[in-house]
Amino acid sequence: MPLKRFTALVTMGALLSGCYTLQPARSGYTPQIGDEMAFDINDAGRVALGGLMGPEIAQIEGKLVSRENAEYLVGVTTVRLLRGGEQVWKGEQVRIKSEYVGSTYERHFSKGRTLVLGAAGVGGFAWILTRGLIGNSRSDPVEPPPGGTALRVP
Repeated sequence: MPLKRFTALVTMGALLSGCYTLQPARSGYTPQIGDEMAFDINDAGRVALGGLMGPEIAQIEGKLVSRENAEYLVGVTTVRLLRGGEQVWKGEQVRIKSEYVGSTYERHFSKGRTLVLGAAGVGGFAWILTRGLIGNSRSDPVEPPPGGTALRVP
């Protein structure tokens, strides 16, 4: 693959990966099905959801599947814990009553962070290229040892 094409693909990948931030939900915000959201879980929620998700839940993040009767059905992607750390989930659905939620957050695309990440990725790749840290497919032929000494190959 030509170097220019490879560099273009790396650049595009860095920019498409994107950065997202959680922002407090705007007042009057009505979440829509499919929205990426996060919910701070209060003490009542920790007690109620503890058997299913563990007693140390601080925040649940995921995609809103439905919202009915003051309950959210969320396809969970991340559970943040009270004492730090995260658990990665793969979209398992959990019902969260609104009375278990302290604060609600919306997930937003961050243009600024994405541009900084993309520039850093491209700069790092360019630095690697200029240092010759990526080899090429051509290799020098192996010279036989002097004096006809045999090589033992394991």
